[in-house]
Amino acid sequence: MIERFYLKDYLSFKEIELNPTAGLVVFTGPSGSGKSILMKSILSSLGTDSCEASLCESSVTWEIDAADTGIENDDINIFKHIKKEKSRYFINNQSVSKKAISGLSSNYLRHLSLKDFSDFENENLISIIDTRIQNKSTDIKSLKDEYEKSFIEHSEVRIELDKIEEEERKIVELKEFATFEINKIQDIDPKASEDEELLEIKKELSRKEKVLETISSANIIFESEHFVNSALDSLDADSSFFDDSMNELRALFDSAEARFNALEDIDIEEVLNRIEELSSLKRRYGSIEEALAYKEQKIIELAKYENIEITKDELVKKEAILSKEVQKLADSLTILRKEELSTFTNDLNKYLKDLYLRDAQVSIQDIELNSYGKDEILINLNNTELSKVSTGEFNRLRLAILALKSEFMNQNGGVLMLDEIDANLSGEESMSVAKVLRQLSKHFQIFVISHQPQLTSMGEQHFLVHKNEDESMVKELNFEDRVDEIARIISGDSVSNEAKSFAKELLEASRCV
Repeated sequence: MIERFYLKDYLSFKEIELNPTAGLVVFTGPSGSGKSILMKSILSSLGTDSCEASLCESSVTWEIDAADTGIENDDINIFKHIKKEKSRYFINNQSVSKKAISGLSSNYLRHLSLKDFSDFENENLISIIDTRIQNKSTDIKSLKDEYEKSFIEHSEVRIELDKIEEEERKIVELKEFATFEINKIQDIDPKASEDEELLEIKKELSRKEKVLETISSANIIFESEHFVNSALDSLDADSSFFDDSMNELRALFDSAEARFNALEDIDIEEVLNRIEELSSLKRRYGSIEEALAYKEQKIIELAKYENIEITKDELVKKEAILSKEVQKLADSLTILRKEELSTFTNDLNKYLKDLYLRDAQVSIQDIELNSYGKDEILINLNNTELSKVSTGEFNRLRLAILALKSEFMNQNGGVLMLDEIDANLSGEESMSVAKVLRQLSKHFQIFVISHQPQLTSMGEQHFLVHKNEDESMVKELNFEDRVDEIARIISGDSVSNEAKSFAKELLEASRCV
């Protein structure tokens, strides 16, 4: 629920703070006082509308999944819209996009103003009927769980089978391609790290002549070796360090000459050609190792193509078994739903009668199997498609659907916001809407703007929106204040004693509902 709402600087509103309670919250006031503006600002704070207020902020008790949203959940979460040069949205002082804040709000908030068909979506209607069946001690839940498990398994097998059948249509081409790719790599027959070794050989060959020439020139040092030894002897100096150095130098030169001489039989053209072959593989596959891995992958694919008929036969048999199982379970669900349909229709029409609406016709037709069966629930109002009924009738029908759903709700269903749902209704019609809303208020916090005394009297909390000169104000009314306001709605600005008496009767009667 929304526990607190704060608004600053929006059109005729300077600054207001509301502390709504649970249940049915009614807003009334003269035309032009700012009721719809106030409703719009509340929706804006939750990202489902937009306004030019410098600040609108709602404190809500809704749960936030930190893992999904990255926003820490508090006991009370603060949703905020700030408008300066541009609009910015925050949840618990963390900046979020309008899409993100709207997405979170949509889990808990419904604004019954325009023709929103979400309450008539098939999945929602199926859920209401299934809940009613379950409530009659018919274990439809285990049947649905079994169906969903089989449906998912069947879908996975069907996808695999479709994939194989698609591959089968291309099997010759796929086999030729796999074979071509394997041969392409196999003809070159690369070895891991071979390219690095060949590049090192190429490097050695390119400097062989120069290095050997340099070593040959440096060998002259050994011709003077005995002169150095004689000098060291005459100085009575230990010559072992010199001998060791010369021996190490001689070994180094010998090793280098041997290594370069070993390259005599290597054909530089062959090395360069081999390097180019390996480079072509690297350009295509990234590295020698990746080329080898790709070859192994294609070998596995080729083996699979060779065995595709065996795999397909197994999947066809499995798919047929699962298809029968899914169809059987779906038929069982349909039987239970059709048995419940007449009771569902009767109960819906009881609400519609209370709401002074014509009867609805509800039917089930077969559709393609999906995750909740093969049933589509269709609702018409007096044989008129929902898209063609008036907005007033449509929203009262929505209330009836919500009322049916709420009969088995164990927890708070969030917030409903209704803008003048009783507009252009008679007193009896308005009272019928009020009674349904009062029932729904056990499960929803409901904000409603009303111009009718019947619905207004049913409110469990009543705010008056009025103007003081050009500034809009909001005041929570006590019992006596409510009598005066409902009397004003009944008789206009010239409040009569009869109007006050009737207002008091309405309020007293509402306490018994």
